[in-house]
Amino acid sequence: MTENAAVGAGVGAGVDAEALVGRFAQMFAALAANVERVVRGKRDKVELALICLLSEGHLLVEDVPGVGKTTLARAMSASVEAQWARIQFTPDLLPSDITGVSIFNQGTSAFEFHAGPIFANLVVADEINRGSPKTQSALLEVMEERRVTVEGTPHPVPRPFLVIATQNPVDMDGTYPLPEAQLDRFLMRISMGYPDHQAEVAVLAGAPTGAMLDSMPPVMGREDVARMIEFAQRLHVAAPLYDYVVRVVAATRDHPDLRLGASPRASLALLRASRVRAAAAGRSYIVPEDVKALAVPVIAHRLIVTPEAELRGRGGADVVGEVLASVPTPQAAGV
Repeated sequence: MTENAAVGAGVGAGVDAEALVGRFAQMFAALAANVERVVRGKRDKVELALICLLSEGHLLVEDVPGVGKTTLARAMSASVEAQWARIQFTPDLLPSDITGVSIFNQGTSAFEFHAGPIFANLVVADEINRGSPKTQSALLEVMEERRVTVEGTPHPVPRPFLVIATQNPVDMDGTYPLPEAQLDRFLMRISMGYPDHQAEVAVLAGAPTGAMLDSMPPVMGREDVARMIEFAQRLHVAAPLYDYVVRVVAATRDHPDLRLGASPRASLALLRASRVRAAAAGRSYIVPEDVKALAVPVIAHRLIVTPEAELRGRGGADVVGEVLASVPTPQAAGV
């Protein structure tokens, strides 16, 4: 059994658990280091993006143009030897341009399905909020159920499957805000932010980003990623932490500054991501700090604040911060 295959074997399969989780941490670090070759000075964002990948969730990267949203997505795609595709969203993009279409074959006198770019392991949906609402909705089924239904026939997408979507701030011209149902399908939303001075100097002094992306070697294959996903979801979770995750998410539903709190899908997403973060840190169990570190990127985009709170400058991240401060943290002895 190779080291990478051993990670997928999981705890309790005759291989030392600590050795497996240590190997997971090494592989995670190798992925992060490879992405950082082109995404400089954003280690925390890179790690969040990889946690999302290994949770087999979908990632939404929101920020102003030119701060590396697409570069992050392309670097992640280049780091994994798997099938990937890029979709540039524009107002005239049609749903069939994403999912594919059935075309009549005169030779066989039958309709044949021609798969669209969504049939890949990693799909980069660039500037997703420049597409029309009808086109955006083409992703709803595939992001949740990992399949596309065309003319009543379901077509599964390859696994693992990840949508890395970038979007510009919703107040920019030519954008269509994503509906709440679609936002809820993203496991995580992050913002890149501007690089610090040293990182921006390094970008200017280095090789062109496009050339670096074209020459980036993959550090692992599709099967390795699938094994890491499977292994992480076998990590131990103590009963008090299940209770803690539910309490954190449920507290958003009664918050006075919110019109809509987080659903049970947020609880599941937070738990999946926490397991991956724990494994990336070399632990075979999660701790409350894993939940706290991921609560904002996993929960905040699912919340809808009241108009009054919005006028006061309040956002979902502010509410999640208050919830974390108010919900008692499980004691170490109980975990």
